[in-house]
Amino acid sequence: MPQPVAIITGGSLGIGLAIVETLIKKGYTVYNLDILPSDVGEFCHCDVSNVNEVKSTIASIINKTGRVDALISNAGKHLSATIEQTDESTLDALFALNVKGAYAALQAVLPSMKQAKSGSIVLMSSDQAFIAKRNSFAYNLTKNALASMAKTTALDYAQYGIRANAVCPGTIETPLFHRAIDAYCTRSGAKKEDVIAEENALQPLGRIGKPNEVAALVAFLISSEATFITGSLQAIDGGYTAQ
Repeated sequence: MPQPVAIITGGSLGIGLAIVETLIKKGYTVYNLDILPSDVGEFCHCDVSNVNEVKSTIASIINKTGRVDALISNAGKHLSATIEQTDESTLDALFALNVKGAYAALQAVLPSMKQAKSGSIVLMSSDQAFIAKRNSFAYNLTKNALASMAKTTALDYAQYGIRANAVCPGTIETPLFHRAIDAYCTRSGAKKEDVIAEENALQPLGRIGKPNEVAALVAFLISSEATFITGSLQAIDGGYTAQ
């Protein structure tokens, strides 16, 4: 029996890399669409904010493999800003990567999944699909858009045996997290260890999450153990949004 095929966007760092590593251990052939090179999995250089590039890259993968069993749309970036601090070009760039990249990837895999009458899609949303946070106008918009995309896709394609869910992480220790903390410390003069301690204290479980914990949830959702789960928003946030 051939290995199952998974496609992930943004799989070179952080949560994405953890997902690639986890799925490889579970027997998947994993194709990673990213602009940052990686020697883990099958790397495909792709600017995920470019709709045509995403579609052509995924078409080449499906032409090569003849199948795609799972899509994980993970590529994205964060922006800390209010609505007044967000100009139109910044908003457009964030939507191009966070939302249109996912749109392009789904459009590219769905015909093959429909033909196979099976497939699982995971969109990487955020705890901000449930709550608002300060200085997060545009990022919050994009993550709510992804949550909506998971639900509408689940309803439209259930008849083909295709499932779609959104994973909604809280604060996870990734390179993105450390860059954000470093930038804050530079602006404010705060000590990094103090800021991280404060972040840990905000979580009911007393710590922030790890990328491999998110990867484990993604692996479960695309597996045969989750065949009755679709259209869901899966919080993985140490209890933060339950407060």
